[in-house]
Amino acid sequence: MCDEFINLTIDNLETEHLCCIIRSKKPHQGITAKKQWLSERIKEGHIFRKLNKKATVFIEYAPLEKAWVPIIGDNYYYIYCLWVFGDYKGKGYGKALMEYCLADAKKKGKSGVCMLGAKKQKAWLSDQSFAKKFGFEIVDTTDNEYELLALSFDGTKPKFAPNAKKHIIKNKELTIYYDMQCPYIFQTIEKIKQYCETNNIPITLVYIDTLQKAKQLPCVFNNWGVFYNGKFETVNLLDIAHLKRILKK
Repeated sequence: MCDEFINLTIDNLETEHLCCIIRSKKPHQGITAKKQWLSERIKEGHIFRKLNKKATVFIEYAPLEKAWVPIIGDNYYYIYCLWVFGDYKGKGYGKALMEYCLADAKKKGKSGVCMLGAKKQKAWLSDQSFAKKFGFEIVDTTDNEYELLALSFDGTKPKFAPNAKKHIIKNKELTIYYDMQCPYIFQTIEKIKQYCETNNIPITLVYIDTLQKAKQLPCVFNNWGVFYNGKFETVNLLDIAHLKRILKK
């Protein structure tokens, strides 16, 4: 099965499909933004491994020290995404991708692998029940039910940065922290901006464009974080229906 997968590199990034469900044949600004972001991250050891087909079957992970998340720890990998979608489910692809990541971590002398989860599975986070089958355990939590899962090889444990547990900001407006790690973010931001402008809803958009900013965020984060009335709401990308529910609070 290994020969069915390829890793994205600086040399093949422009020509390879990014695996997300976006199927537009026209240039897509979200995909362009993601590839620009990824071109810098690959230089830092970021891995994007995918099925060598136009399919949503991939894993994306990076050294925790370079991962754009407010999680701290020494010598870990952080998994951003592990997805197997549609007809490709149930064929062992997810298992193969996770085993590749774990083997890569051991080969490079890592202390373990970690990922973001939640007490109740979130739509835009990888399946934590699947990860637990490989031995991932909860090593840190927040008071709003988010969890840090880790598989440790040497007994050490990563943790949320203290600022990630604040979940409160001074700004009472709808506030969204985001980066371009996901191709869906660009179009989601544009839809939300348009809705807020049309309905005269004040909004603050905070573009996370450096590792330092990501590590200092006031909430858990995988590429997206939403606040309203100064309180943290979700790491899930928003459609308009979800946005309306938040604004009614």
